[in-house]
Amino acid sequence: MIKLITNHRRWRLAASILSLSLLTVMAGAAVAPALNLIQEHFRDTDPIYVQMIISMPAVFIALTNLFLFKPLSRRLRARTMLLIGLGFYVVFGCLAGAFSDIRLVLICRGLVGVGVGILMPLSTGLISFYFTKDKQAELMGYASAMNMLGGVVATLIAGGLAMVSWRFSFLVYLLGLISVVLCLFWMPNERIYDSGKDVKERGAFRRYLIFVVAIFLVMVTFFIYPADFAMETAKQGIIPQHFIAVIMAAMDVFGFFGGLASAPLRKGLGRNAKFSAPVFFLAGYLCLRFAGGWAGVLAGSFMVGFANGVGVPYIMTAASMQAGKSAATTVMPMLSVSLYTAQFVTPFIISAVKALTLRLGLGDSSYTVAVITAVLLFACCFAMRESGTKEDKADSEKDTTGAEMARTS
Repeated sequence: MIKLITNHRRWRLAASILSLSLLTVMAGAAVAPALNLIQEHFRDTDPIYVQMIISMPAVFIALTNLFLFKPLSRRLRARTMLLIGLGFYVVFGCLAGAFSDIRLVLICRGLVGVGVGILMPLSTGLISFYFTKDKQAELMGYASAMNMLGGVVATLIAGGLAMVSWRFSFLVYLLGLISVVLCLFWMPNERIYDSGKDVKERGAFRRYLIFVVAIFLVMVTFFIYPADFAMETAKQGIIPQHFIAVIMAAMDVFGFFGGLASAPLRKGLGRNAKFSAPVFFLAGYLCLRFAGGWAGVLAGSFMVGFANGVGVPYIMTAASMQAGKSAATTVMPMLSVSLYTAQFVTPFIISAVKALTLRLGLGDSSYTVAVITAVLLFACCFAMRESGTKEDKADSEKDTTGAEMARTS
């Protein structure tokens, strides 16, 4: 009977945490389907400001993780922080559609970024805090799958709402209310900040640098696809325009399956699982670059999506296993900064590297840039090692979730 109660509580806790992963990927890209309509409304405004509607949240996510998250975690408990982050997410996400002044829209977008900056480290760090290492890989894979699923759901909903009005597309952020309800009723309000552990974690950046670099390379390699896929495919002139969005949505679906496959791959391949993402990225972009046509585009798109679905949870899991229960306040904010910084700087990296490859006679395809970053990611994986101490093994044998939940219920 006690075991059934414990399993039920664990399931509710996992559902609350995983619901956050549906939201975080939507921070900037959720309203992308309405961007052309927004551009038309703000036709007298510099186009760069309209483009910043997508990129502004990423900047503030990084700033929040750098300067605000740890002070908040010292003073507030987990559920309180989550509800604050979700409040920013829902209120300012929706409110952006109410204004006709682009400056007010961008302020709201920045405040959405503050909300996600609070949510992102918790959405992965709480898995390390509440679940033992033998369950973390599986749950991190589910979190990655939920991220990709969130992208598909958000794109479809925002696209449908945009057909009514560009303002309505911002109502997609009401999806955050689902997490508000789950966290309000099922999330324990524990203090996750450990001052004693924090002292030991000084110099943590150097300790976790390899994971910070790896997640940056994964995100740059992946975001080259949504950034330039439509333009690169249009150059070929083989795939009709109306199929491009469908293929990109299918890529997200394969990312979902990649997240689900992350834990089995980790179990089956062991330490070699870390090479899965760069290998799939490399194969996918080579197909896109050199095969072309329907076969090359479809195969390449699916492999790129799968690689992202596999790569993110692997790095998150490996880093959190080293950090232990302090992951939410130590390594996860650093990974979040790296992840969203990569999203913001990817267009600049594409531009700079394309200029270089053009001079070298390698063409100006974005896919060539992606092949280069995939090779760099492969090299980075050699330096990445997983936690494998006796303490880890002991922790994996002892599941303290039931006791913790009982204490906070």
